[in-house]
Amino acid sequence: MRVSRRSRTRAFAPDPDAPPGRGCDIPGCLAAGQYRAPKSRAQLRDYWWFCLEHVRGYNASWDYYQGMTPAQIELNLRQDAGWDRPTWPLGRLGTVLDQDVLRDPLGALNGGLGKSRSRREEISAELRKQLAVLDLEWPVTLEDVKIRYKALAKRYHPDANGGDPVANERVKAINLAYSALKTQLLPRLEPKAG
Repeated sequence: MRVSRRSRTRAFAPDPDAPPGRGCDIPGCLAAGQYRAPKSRAQLRDYWWFCLEHVRGYNASWDYYQGMTPAQIELNLRQDAGWDRPTWPLGRLGTVLDQDVLRDPLGALNGGLGKSRSRREEISAELRKQLAVLDLEWPVTLEDVKIRYKALAKRYHPDANGGDPVANERVKAINLAYSALKTQLLPRLEPKAG
């Protein structure tokens, strides 16, 4: 079965929007003006209409940045990168993040990832004890707790340690710590309704 492919328009095919019967805008040329070219950098949507020979010559000599200084060229390139809209770094021009709207349980927006002394003091001694059983430190995410729990449970499981009673006690402590952390961390890490 033969699949037909759509033919590609050649680069030098006449412009389908060319006005019918229009001549080339070069004085003395009697060919049809079927190819458009912008009149200037300031008038990109206003066109000259040329024949194929003259549009090739016009395009070869066209320089968008002609007459601009290097500083103006650089400014134009920077404006084009932002689609000619003003841009500025986040946090400038008086932009302040509203702490009531934005919940930041780890304190990442207050100068770090929450490892400041005040963040450590916010958690209870019981929570610190459970984190120590899993060899974790605050601040921690529920995902970190799950990953550590799975690794420790696998390592100290009685089947993996030949029924060692010390490993069995360690697994019990890990399970209790994990259960306690799940119930204590979920309210801290979930966004508040409202």
